[in-house]
Order: sequence, then C-alpha cells, then structure tokens
Amino acid sequence: MRASSPDRIRSIRADAYVVPTATEGRRRPESDGTIGWDSTGVLVVAVDAGGSTGLGYAYTAPASLPIVEDVLWAILDGADPFDTERLYWELAAATRNIGWPGVSAGAIAAVDIALHDLKARLSGMSLTRLLGGAHEGVDAYGSGGFTDYTDDELSTQLGSWAAQGLGSVKMKVGSRPDDDPRRVALAREAIGPGVELFVDANGAYERKQALRLAELFAEEGVTWFEEPVSSQDRHGLRLLRDRMPAPIRVAAGEYGYTPADFRDLLIDGCVDVLQADATRCGITGFGIAAALATAFGVPLSAHTAPALHASVAAAHRPAINVEYFHDHVRIEEQFFDGLPALADGRLLPDRSAPGHGLTLREPDIEVHRVRRFAAGD
Repeated sequence: MRASSPDRIRSIRADAYVVPTATEGRRRPESDGTIGWDSTGVLVVAVDAGGSTGLGYAYTAPASLPIVEDVLWAILDGADPFDTERLYWELAAATRNIGWPGVSAGAIAAVDIALHDLKARLSGMSLTRLLGGAHEGVDAYGSGGFTDYTDDELSTQLGSWAAQGLGSVKMKVGSRPDDDPRRVALAREAIGPGVELFVDANGAYERKQALRLAELFAEEGVTWFEEPVSSQDRHGLRLLRDRMPAPIRVAAGEYGYTPADFRDLLIDGCVDVLQADATRCGITGFGIAAALATAFGVPLSAHTAPALHASVAAAHRPAINVEYFHDHVRIEEQFFDGLPALADGRLLPDRSAPGHGLTLREPDIEVHRVRRFAAGD
C-alpha cells in the first residue's frame, strides 16, 4: 500500500451484473454469425480519491470481478489517480501469469475508465476535453439486425434507425450464408437508398465465400464489411481487403485487448477501418489505437458502448463513428443517467459535465447484480 493522502485512491467498489436480452419487452436469445447469447455481463467499478468518485464499466463476464479483487486493487490502493498511464501498464503487468486478453482486459478496462473519469472530475472538466477534444460529436450508426430476427423484426429495427436520422445501420450475417443476400436486400428496402448499409459476419465466413458474398452485397450498396473472416486470420483479412469490391471497406479490431492487437492488424494491412472498444482495451488502449490509426492513415471506429464512446471517440481525431448497438443502448438506458444526446444522427458528449457525465442508477439495476467487492476507507 502506498502512502495515504487526501488525493490518493482511498477505496474501490466493483459490481458484476448480468442483464437478460430482450426484444420488444420480452426475454429472448440473440445470435450473430458465430455465437448466440441470452444475457450480457456488465462490470461496474467506482474508485474514490480527493472527495470525488470515478465511474467505469465494461461489458464482460462476472469472472472479471475477482480479478479486480485479487489482482488489481493492490496496485490501486494509495496510488495517485492522475497516474493513469503508469497504472494502466502496472495493471496489465500484474495479469502476466493469468493472461491479459479476455476477462482480465475487461477488469483492467473498467478500472482504467474509472481512473480517467476520476481524473477529469478532479480536474473539473469533461472527459472529452481532458483527452483532447478533437470533435464536438461523432456520427452514430444503428447496430443490431441479429441473425435470429424474423424478416419483420429486421426491417422494423433497421428502418426505425433510418427514420430516426441515423446515416448508417449495421446488420449481422453469417448464420445462414445462402440466405444472407436475401436478408441484405430486405434491409436495403427497409432503410431506403440514402442510408449506408453495413454488414458484420463476426468471422463466420471462409475467405472465398466472403469474397463472393461481398460481390452480392455490393449490388445492394453495402459499404462496410466487418470481420468477413476471423480477426485471427490476418492473412485472410488482408486478402479480402485487397480484393473487396469498391466501395466496401473491411473493418476489424473489436477484439483488440492489447496495443499489440491493433499494431498487428495495421502492420499486416488488414483493415480499411480500425475498430477499438474502450470497454476491452481501456481509455488508455483506445488512445493508443487512435495514435496507431493516425500513423497508418486509417480511420477509427468505436465499437459498442455508445454512452462511453460518445466522450472517448470525440476526443480523438481519426474517430469517424460510434456503434449505437441495440443491446448496449438498452442496458445503458437502464444503468445510467446523463446519457449523451443523440441529435441528427450524431452522439454529442456533454462538455459542461465533469468526467463522462454518467451516474449510476443503482436502485433500478439491483435486480441484475450478482456479485460485489468493496475495499478501502
């Protein structure tokens, strides 16, 4: 434990939640091209120092909470909350023998987000301004269109986002490749000609299968093909990026847990658009991804968690959009007050609010809490 003083980290609280999926108010499983799920895990971390509290969260399994308790808190206890860079790397180093990617990364990310929020609050400024303030807002694209949806559900969801003024929407593909061209054509009909259409295979296709489907998708005006093959197949991503029919861009990076993950995608020429998710790589990792994207001359897209990424993406010059993901929008509306405004298809962080501006609605979400850890004063 470091020497104690009023401006040092005094306490921490971490809560793990599990939120069932729901569509139109009823619980039901959802699926994409490679997996199905019936719930979403959320880790919420609060860190106290100097009379302020920083709030962080990550979409990760409850197994991430014991990592906060058993590994990370010992590093945070008594630390200077302004030392976010040093703490990020110390937290990462502490997971060497258990592995950084996955649930460890989720724990580190939630803590790192809480530390940046705390630093901004102690400084009396918004998180966007603290991180650099590159944009007033960032374009949002509607994201859902799960592969288990009926035709009516797919058309209604994507069409509603188009009617709401979002300039782009994304749907899942890959569960039934033979049916995907028909579903994509249905989506285009629902959103009309003036809205960009993205597809996300979550790595479900084989290389040549993805290339053939891309040709068919291009006929429907698709402009974005996310993970046409697995991100672990970097040679395949590079092949597809080189041969993808214009104007389709290849996007990947949502599973970037460590800075090296982003570096490797860029060095190997895998992407037209690099994705990063601060709830997996932390705000520190997101900043590294943004710097790498700038160096390699590619745009950056924020993956899911729109309530957080409105503030984080707006701070970085290469950021072009934020994923307005159906499940996370629903969860964040339950979990937080102070959500960023969505106006004219753009997410607008509140620069007048300290930190990211989010406050936890604890009584409303208690039903979803499965575990708690608290330590310190």
